[in-house]
Amino acid sequence: MCMNFNEITSINKEVLNGQPVFVSTRVPVEILFDYLEAGISLNEFLEDFPSVSKAQANDMLDVASKLINTKNAAKLYETID
Repeated sequence: MCMNFNEITSINKEVLNGQPVFVSTRVPVEILFDYLEAGISLNEFLEDFPSVSKAQANDMLDVASKLINTKNAAKLYETID
């Protein structure tokens, strides 16, 4: 079951200065993408951060994929500049 971004992540100013983290952890979502970008497997990420479940990681990747592939991606990318 794929969850939405707000069900997978938590943003709290008291936790890592408001950086998005996986719910119920202190693991920044950004680290998942850093690992994958560096060619490190999802399984190794999960071994290094056991507080993140495989379901959470897969759901985050699914949400990211949907954001990137949406028909309105151009509008999303405009907000990044």
